[in-house]
Amino acid sequence: MTTFHPAGVTPEDDTAELRRLALARLRKKRDLQAHLLAYVLVNLFLNGIWLFTTPGGFYWPMFPLLGWGIGLAFHVWDVYAPENPPEDAVQREMHRLSGH
Repeated sequence: MTTFHPAGVTPEDDTAELRRLALARLRKKRDLQAHLLAYVLVNLFLNGIWLFTTPGGFYWPMFPLLGWGIGLAFHVWDVYAPENPPEDAVQREMHRLSGH
């Protein structure tokens, strides 16, 4: 089976574009891993401070855990959510916008 390439586009262009996309996705995943590691280490440190200073007292580390956790959840979503909506959703929206 032959792959169709528009005029002026070579298979090497497709390979270069795939490589660029692959590198971008790998960078995003590596950045997420660094974010997750920082989250875990900092929050372990904050929990250690709480444990040694006011054990059984008000659990103040919940604020950075929850606040930063929301940001981390959005980062996970950015890395793993599909970049483009499914084609059927695009077609439905086009149909809705055209007023039919």
